[in-house]
Amino acid sequence: MSQDLGHKYYKELLNLQDVAGVEAQLQSLLDAPIESASDLEEWLNDEKDLDVKLSEALTGHRVDFYRNTEDEEIKATFLHDQQNIQPLLMKYEAKLNEKFCESPYVKELDEKRYGLMRRVRESKVKLFREENIPLMVKEQELNTKYSEIMGGLTVEWEGEEKPFPYIQSQLDSLDRHVREKAYRAMGSAIKQIKPEMDAIMDELVQLRHQIALNAGFENYRDYMFVVKNREYTVQDCYDFHENVEKHIIPAWNRLADVFKSKLGVDTYRPWDNTAKLMKNPPYSEVSTLMDGVSEMLKDTDPYFGERFDYMREKGLLDLGDRKGKSPGGFCTSLPVSGDTFVFANFSPSFFSLIALIHEMGHAVNGYLQFSENGPIEDYQHRMEVAELYSHGMELLLLDKLDRLYKEEEDFKSAQREELKRAFTMLFGPLSGDLFQHWMYTNPNHTAKERDEKYFEISKRYGLNPVDTSGFEEAIGMSWVGTLHYFQVPFYNIEYSISMLGSLQLLENYQKDPKAAVEAFKKGAGADYNQSIAAIYEETGVSFDFSEPAVKRMGEFLEKVIQDIH
Repeated sequence: MSQDLGHKYYKELLNLQDVAGVEAQLQSLLDAPIESASDLEEWLNDEKDLDVKLSEALTGHRVDFYRNTEDEEIKATFLHDQQNIQPLLMKYEAKLNEKFCESPYVKELDEKRYGLMRRVRESKVKLFREENIPLMVKEQELNTKYSEIMGGLTVEWEGEEKPFPYIQSQLDSLDRHVREKAYRAMGSAIKQIKPEMDAIMDELVQLRHQIALNAGFENYRDYMFVVKNREYTVQDCYDFHENVEKHIIPAWNRLADVFKSKLGVDTYRPWDNTAKLMKNPPYSEVSTLMDGVSEMLKDTDPYFGERFDYMREKGLLDLGDRKGKSPGGFCTSLPVSGDTFVFANFSPSFFSLIALIHEMGHAVNGYLQFSENGPIEDYQHRMEVAELYSHGMELLLLDKLDRLYKEEEDFKSAQREELKRAFTMLFGPLSGDLFQHWMYTNPNHTAKERDEKYFEISKRYGLNPVDTSGFEEAIGMSWVGTLHYFQVPFYNIEYSISMLGSLQLLENYQKDPKAAVEAFKKGAGADYNQSIAAIYEETGVSFDFSEPAVKRMGEFLEKVIQDIH
């Protein structure tokens, strides 16, 4: 499954090796006179123009590194960006934010167009501390180390050295012996790197705590709520955790009983929780995966299929597993080109198919945004919105999984698996959110306490129906495999919030497919300066994770699964 990595898919309009040249452009913006509201708007356009050029080059270098963590030249370029360009940008971002906020002409700007930007920049001015720059650079270096370790992680499997994602894919197997073997092999692999990972996480927690203290906060959790400009409170999150435990987990336990009987097992062990009731993976070659997904997208909406085929042709998809490739999957924007790039490191499995569909939801969102409004700016990018279109795309394609699961029983099983995944998205990321609330409000915890807390939370949520005896330690350390905890802290609950919106989208699709797809496109191309609730409304759904909403969507999801005969 090797792919040509030589293709240049992004535009470098700035030479980032020339640090003095980059600084001169930033300084020029800082020195520019602003003597009217129209000057301020022109200045904002110049700032955006420089920002998109910087963003595309930095993104390209980051993706290059994730694609090949073992190439020394690529790594050197990426580290140069982190150690030289990023500190410069942090310093100048703070100064440019101050220049904007202190301008007397800010109040003359159109509130609808610039209100969100103003609020975000004001909060950044309040948060910025010069002494945090080296701490944030160190944080990035630790995250690079995490990518390298995970990218190089291999497991011996039947006499061959295999990448970690390959072993993960074996958890799908209908053969219980294979699943158990893969589960134990993954546990052994994680155990080997655990001391290094604990050292990285211990340092990250302390660094982040210090960043928060420097900015005047009691803890990093409270700091991050302001950084993310969340449109809900810490208490709202705790209420959501409780509501899911009350209404979703009992339904999950009932579903587990059904899966347990279908698998024909007496006890529901950790490796049974992962089984997929399909005879084979949906594809063996990446080209087959791409052909199938192209067809599924086209059959949902011609525009979706056209975007996918364009990305395939332009080398904007890097799918499949290989050694030295960073773990996980993501979609990222290339704002100069107006393109999106999808990265995925997965072996043939049900999840790899769904992950590609998920990332294509992000990609379509990106293309529609660009064609309607230009590049999504950093301050507009809220994950509660972005994840609505990725999860939404998964559920819009639910009725087309037969393009890759050709046999009727496999097709139905695949649909059930996707709906089971919707359940896991209501509690999995949410339990990860609760884990991080604990970590960062108890920053002096030990590695042992962290593992124990992770096991306890896992047992309350996703592993509630599972017999975990004898695997408490393995489960406790399994957080290591979740890159979000390392690289994007507090980016978790957004998955669960947006899944509630996506289930409403599925409900709408079942009533009127064409109208639901049009609403999806309308919301995906909507003005991102609006509130999250307003963007959800344009998509035909509600931004609501109250107890009644959680209860209603849980009941709807359970019924949809029962309706698949």
